[in-house]
Amino acid sequence: MEEKNVDVAIIGSGTAGLNAMGQVRRAKKSFVLINGGEPGTTCARVGCMPSKAMIQVAEDYHRRTHLGKYGVDGHQEMTLDIKEAMEHVQDLRDTFVDRVLGNSTDNMPDDLFIQDYARFLEPTLLEVAGKRIRAGRVVIATGSRPLVPQAWKVFGERVLTTDDIFELEDLPASVAVIGLGTIGLELGQSLHRLGVAVTGFDQLTTIAGVQDPEVAACAIELMGKEFPIHLGQAAEIAEEGDKLRVTAGDKSVLVDRVLCSIGRVPNVENLGLENLGVELDTRGIPAYDRNSMQVGDLPIFIAGDVDGERPILHEAGDEGKIAGYNAARDEIASFRRKVPLFINFCDPNICAIGIRWDELDQETTAIGQIKFAPVGRALIMGKNRGVLRVYADKRNGVILGSEMIAPKGENLAHLLCWCIEQGLTVGRLLRMPFYHPVIEEALQAALYDLYSKVETKNEGLTELERI
Repeated sequence: MEEKNVDVAIIGSGTAGLNAMGQVRRAKKSFVLINGGEPGTTCARVGCMPSKAMIQVAEDYHRRTHLGKYGVDGHQEMTLDIKEAMEHVQDLRDTFVDRVLGNSTDNMPDDLFIQDYARFLEPTLLEVAGKRIRAGRVVIATGSRPLVPQAWKVFGERVLTTDDIFELEDLPASVAVIGLGTIGLELGQSLHRLGVAVTGFDQLTTIAGVQDPEVAACAIELMGKEFPIHLGQAAEIAEEGDKLRVTAGDKSVLVDRVLCSIGRVPNVENLGLENLGVELDTRGIPAYDRNSMQVGDLPIFIAGDVDGERPILHEAGDEGKIAGYNAARDEIASFRRKVPLFINFCDPNICAIGIRWDELDQETTAIGQIKFAPVGRALIMGKNRGVLRVYADKRNGVILGSEMIAPKGENLAHLLCWCIEQGLTVGRLLRMPFYHPVIEEALQAALYDLYSKVETKNEGLTELERI
């Protein structure tokens, strides 16, 4: 069998793999990029981008329900052509995928970009497309796919995943969303606003991964006003005529389709990771160092959604850069990871930044809070719903984290994440300018509440530094 030698082999051409390739190229090392399945990143094809396109259509259409308050007549007669809306989502999706491919793999020669599935024979020996590749180092960036329980696969196309839903030309009349994490909640709300009868189920007692009890209660209340949500019981599916009966505890609904969003599994089947000679966890993933992405002491690195730690585009990109950097060098370097940032694009946004609620030391943590009902800018927008909670070290006032369900939460979350990254205190943030009227005044109010509970105070005026 033909054998090719390269410095680095990269398995997977998604966000992590492409960022790894960029680092290897900069180091002027020889490489091969291998990709099984559809090219293009998960984000562009079936994740961030098509979901946000659908969310935008749904949110804009939903705004018609507010127009009567503004004296706009005729809004009751507004209608939505679902087929045109889905075509718009798919057109945008295709544009994003084409951009990824055009900027990465479209013009790569076949000897550098192999479109087939790879398998480890040894830690540095791969078999792919009837050839063997001997690599000095290997980056595993094979991504993940939606989890569908084996028992539910018998229902065929009536059980949808995020890989399927953006391919639909029309939407069903009714859907049960099983799994109300980020994607399930985002799509559930969007489908409801597009006219689909939606019922949500999750065996957990919270939604969108929220941990803070105040934010969790508010999120469940607000989302539950849009469509029924049933929590705390595992859902089961049974066939009933040409429909599906979804039951969880004493709650039951008959629907046309089910959207299964209960999690993702790593794409490692048939990859031959058992031939690495290291222990694998229950998902089939080897232990690795999250700051160097190295698998044990092997010349192998893992990055992106396949490891399942932070399945978010910018984190996958960072992991790919770390893995590629180390794969292209003799000496292994460790890198500090960025402050965690999670954003759910439902309306209002649900966000978590920095240290999570379950990780906080409640004895040494101060909490500031603001509810959005009286916030002027939010009231004007007709979006004065939600709550913002900010955490700080009670002694020195250093900002630790935050959770929120908030209008323009995506912007507030970024501000707080950057502040935590810089190690700023509550007092320092209160000396930042806050314009009026803006949604950021809600953050200012939460900071005032937090400032009253920390020990370290500013000299002179709280808001102004004396010169």
